[in-house]
Amino acid sequence: MQEQYYTSDPTCESRPVPCAFPYRGHGLNFMTDAGVFSKGELDVGSRLLLDALPALSGEVLDLGCGWGAIGIAMAKANPACHVTMADVNRRALQLSRENGERNGVLGRLRIIESDGMSAVMDCTFDAVVTNPPIRAGKQVIYQMFADAAARLTDEGALYLVIRKQQGAESAVKYLKTLFAQVEKLDKSGGFWVLKASRPIR
Repeated sequence: MQEQYYTSDPTCESRPVPCAFPYRGHGLNFMTDAGVFSKGELDVGSRLLLDALPALSGEVLDLGCGWGAIGIAMAKANPACHVTMADVNRRALQLSRENGERNGVLGRLRIIESDGMSAVMDCTFDAVVTNPPIRAGKQVIYQMFADAAARLTDEGALYLVIRKQQGAESAVKYLKTLFAQVEKLDKSGGFWVLKASRPIR
């Protein structure tokens, strides 16, 4: 059985593969690896999510950061933000550290081992950004959404991407129980990019 990328300690053999992509005027270079989501390339969902994001500032959480594509791109393009990057996968976290240094933003990153938001529930964020691990199951990702709503500022927002065929419509319904406003920022290639704001207290 194939090992899932959302396990804490991947046992598959390390096979590093480089990946590079441009983002808002910056050329970004990464190292990816086996046992981590989207080895060797920026997946379509993450690309759509990054392209839909507004300018960000303050405290930002990249939830389920993987090898660091989203969090590092946000930090590079938004000098006024400090990015916390959280993931359960230790191989992913090590790659994020190395990739943060490789792209010159490590000083504005806080990289934390966390199962969902469990290790950052004492923090407050101006934005939470995630390409959630759909294969972990609805219960897991809905808990991520609920925890994000609880730890966002009143003016904060959750940004996420989800395939329409993997539960986007039901995710919107659930998000509307947590947030007063849920918007579709993009609907391309079978994905929905969502913004959920005004968390309900």
